[in-house]
Amino acid sequence: MITVEQLAHRTAGAFGQVRADLEALVRIPSVSSPAFDQAHVRASAEAVAELLRDAGMPQVDVLEVELPDGTAGRPAVVAHRVGPDGAPTVLLYAHHDVQPPGEAAGWTSDPFEPVQRGERLYGRGAADDKAGIMAHVGALRVLGEDLGVGVTVFVEGEEEIGSPTFTPFLRAYRDRLAADVIVVADSSNWKVGIPALTTSLRGLVDCEVEVRVLGHAVHSGMFGGPVLDAVTLLARLIATLHDDDGTVAVAGLVSRDEAGVDYPEDELRADASVVAGYRLAGTGPLAARMWTKPAISVIGLDATSVARSSNTIAPVSRAKLSMRIAPGQDPAEAERALHDHLMAHAPFGAQVTVTPGERGQPFDATEDTEEMRTARWAFSQAWGREPVDIGVGGSIPFISELQEVFPQAKILVTGVEDPDSRAHSEDESVHLGELENVVLAEALLLARLAGQV
Repeated sequence: MITVEQLAHRTAGAFGQVRADLEALVRIPSVSSPAFDQAHVRASAEAVAELLRDAGMPQVDVLEVELPDGTAGRPAVVAHRVGPDGAPTVLLYAHHDVQPPGEAAGWTSDPFEPVQRGERLYGRGAADDKAGIMAHVGALRVLGEDLGVGVTVFVEGEEEIGSPTFTPFLRAYRDRLAADVIVVADSSNWKVGIPALTTSLRGLVDCEVEVRVLGHAVHSGMFGGPVLDAVTLLARLIATLHDDDGTVAVAGLVSRDEAGVDYPEDELRADASVVAGYRLAGTGPLAARMWTKPAISVIGLDATSVARSSNTIAPVSRAKLSMRIAPGQDPAEAERALHDHLMAHAPFGAQVTVTPGERGQPFDATEDTEEMRTARWAFSQAWGREPVDIGVGGSIPFISELQEVFPQAKILVTGVEDPDSRAHSEDESVHLGELENVVLAEALLLARLAGQV
């Protein structure tokens, strides 16, 4: 048997190397978007493979699959260590690819050169999700030869581009990835000092919508008045997506008020850096507005830039819409509802074209399993306080694919991030104290699943 105190002591001793290895991973610009050099993604996979070998995993491979059209997936790492007879097998998931760095002006320091400021380590991927990788590596190091369960580590390389080969990969390597418990380390805690188990995630539907009013640009003085420009018409169409309160106005979408915890408005404003004077959109509990109700955002817009503007009426304009859907919503039905709404609200009879994009299933852990209770116990020991169950407004669509391929596995969604991690944004960071707690919590979880603590 191992005590909580022993594992805490080991974690404290191992954390310096965990941090150093996280910094080395952040220095690899493993952006999986095709516009970036994919050699870095390969280098990142190889670096992760070496870390897992160092953590005592005897079988480690860098693998990929190919789609029927010949498209090759990004490299993933799969490592395995057989457990004692009768012990459960636990699959530990994370991803080593990262988002593009974004605008350089938004970063206080080089996005791929990790820098500590205060208690936080800054850099692209420092939180999402290279910290998740190091949570797994750190827990394996802490347990060492005391690891009493079988462990498979699956570190994906294309999560940030929608995991296009995820299901083919699962099916190709099903036997190697099969597990009794799956730990997905790609979510968030409630806040610094308060751990959380994620029990629901919104799904995703996105699309591109184009509005055309002319066959070509025309003089804004000669024809302006009876002919509105495409940007104005697109703006009018986008405006129909919300009512006057800011609630999504698309018919046929699931919406629930339950959230389980209270999210004070002053905390949300601080966490999201909301400007003074802005009135928060929607109705009902704030947590529900982010977790169990739909949301629609314009995440891209094609229009003539101010610098290149001329006295012409824009003939066409296009936007990319991202819609988060509530747990319990079928993505195909939500997609139809959004498309029907856009076509029905074509302003002034302009030509509206909708091009479907990505769809992702929501996640709702309605059953309170023994494994979830074990995870909460591990969190309470690591943080010294009880955790909370939370929903997350973001999406991890591949969880439904894990459920489909491994229907008997119990899934736990955990994470290292906190509300100030700024995942996907500039100045992304991880709180180092939280990362140490996550390493300890995962070691405790694995030991408890083995009946060792």
